[in-house]
Amino acid sequence: MSEGEAEALTSGLLDAPGITHAFFTRRGGVSAGFYATLNGGVGSRDEPGAVAENRARMAAAIGVAPECLLVSYQVHSPDALIVDEPWPPAERPRCDALATATRGLGLGVTGADCGVLLFADAEAGVIGAAHAGWKGALTGIIEATVAAMARLGAKRGRIAAALGPTIRQDSYEVGPEFLARFLDADAAYARFFKESARSGRAMFDLPGFIAARVAQAEIGRFEDLKLDTYADDERFFSYRRATHRGEADYGRLVAAIALR
Repeated sequence: MSEGEAEALTSGLLDAPGITHAFFTRRGGVSAGFYATLNGGVGSRDEPGAVAENRARMAAAIGVAPECLLVSYQVHSPDALIVDEPWPPAERPRCDALATATRGLGLGVTGADCGVLLFADAEAGVIGAAHAGWKGALTGIIEATVAAMARLGAKRGRIAAALGPTIRQDSYEVGPEFLARFLDADAAYARFFKESARSGRAMFDLPGFIAARVAQAEIGRFEDLKLDTYADDERFFSYRRATHRGEADYGRLVAAIALR
């Protein structure tokens, strides 16, 4: 990584001619303090100029103009939007997944423990990106992303998807009301929980749950990069870690994919 370059991880499943992607780490940006250094969150209280520079570095890494790296206003919804042109920064749509078949556009999602998923059907020239926290995953954001891609000509069996840095089960303790919400939806979801060291609590396997929902969507290939945002302070931001430390705010990671 050279000076001025955003550090990123990739998945071999998404390597294809005409497609670039990146799961950006927290390294290679200009932000300071809690946000050091590659904070991509416009919703954070970081300096807007620093976030803009960080986003520009990310756009450069995937080969699109800064204004063509699109990240929605995420609201933990099951809503996916098809896009074919950039939107003004002040008019970000409220949704948690994007899909496109338009070259020159980059699709991004932010996360700081939630699942960040990138999708591609290289043959059809269709890509997608989804923010899958527990609520979005439970209510159907993954299936909605695949459906949006299918409307653009993607075939489920050809779609490859990769899950980037996400909080892992050993770092994700939840209360009884959280467990009850999943069991009310489907008793079989008990397999995504294990006992916590603390009485009355449980440890939730968000990546495992995401993988199960991906399997239900019947796409061709899936990879989990198996990276824990909470446990790796050097490379990743984590909302839960920041909360446990009593920090006032936290940075956001970005995952992005583009049709060149």
